Amino acid sequence: MLSMTTDYFTSKGCPESYLRRIADAGFTHVHWCHQWNTDFLYAPCEIEQIERWLEECGLKLLDLHGSRGEEKNWGSPLEYERVAGVELVQNRIDMTARLGGGVVIMHRPPEPEDEPGKVRVRDQFRRSLDELEPFAKARDVRIAIENGARDDLSGIRELFSAYGKDFLGLCYDSGHGNVGGKGIEHLASVKDRLISVHLHDNNGENDEHKPIFSATVDWPRLARIMAESSYDKCVSMESSMRNAGTEDEKVFLDLSFETGTRFARMIADARRETSGH
Repeated sequence: MLSMTTDYFTSKGCPESYLRRIADAGFTHVHWCHQWNTDFLYAPCEIEQIERWLEECGLKLLDLHGSRGEEKNWGSPLEYERVAGVELVQNRIDMTARLGGGVVIMHRPPEPEDEPGKVRVRDQFRRSLDELEPFAKARDVRIAIENGARDDLSGIRELFSAYGKDFLGLCYDSGHGNVGGKGIEHLASVKDRLISVHLHDNNGENDEHKPIFSATVDWPRLARIMAESSYDKCVSMESSMRNAGTEDEKVFLDLSFETGTRFARMIADARRETSGH
């Protein structure tokens, strides 16, 4: 089983053709990443159509990238924007539950430089999480907080101390973790909260979303940590065509399937080594 992001070419517009190409390449699951950073609200009829497309293609939803939004921001110091941001996340939680997924990935809200501003945003963010917790649990959906570039995960660890595993976990983005070069070692300290992954590669300086094994991420080390972690789902890639060196979708998807299969085998081998079998 392998998962591919729906926005490997674009994150807006009708996703049908991309779903069909993902299925034709052999993938079994998708990471829903359309409208991941907009204020777009999915209507019931749109979710129903996506459900039909997934069924027709023989695909399953692995997880979904929720949106912090442009103006609907769950950490906004403006209360009406925060409330709208909560409603935006609830929309994605409902969509994930309807499509059979169990995780919504979210970015933390950006914080201003001044200390009073930081405190205000963090307080607003916690209010939003408190409001979302019963909503998500009632739908059997967890929120995965995604690491950022040069992120030592200290802020995420604080969240884990306040919220349980049945609500909040980690989405490890290998590209973000590779910017600055220390993401994997930070991941090792919270591997028991890993519930989602965004796998792609880069040069260690920019978030390029290259296919895995094409740049400088330490894939053998990441495979070992994932094998020892709480993550129990399939390899999920969030690479895109923009830095892949090809404009041919079939070539790109075939490469992604081949490298994803290779990485899945590395994880399986690491698990066998760990278990002694």
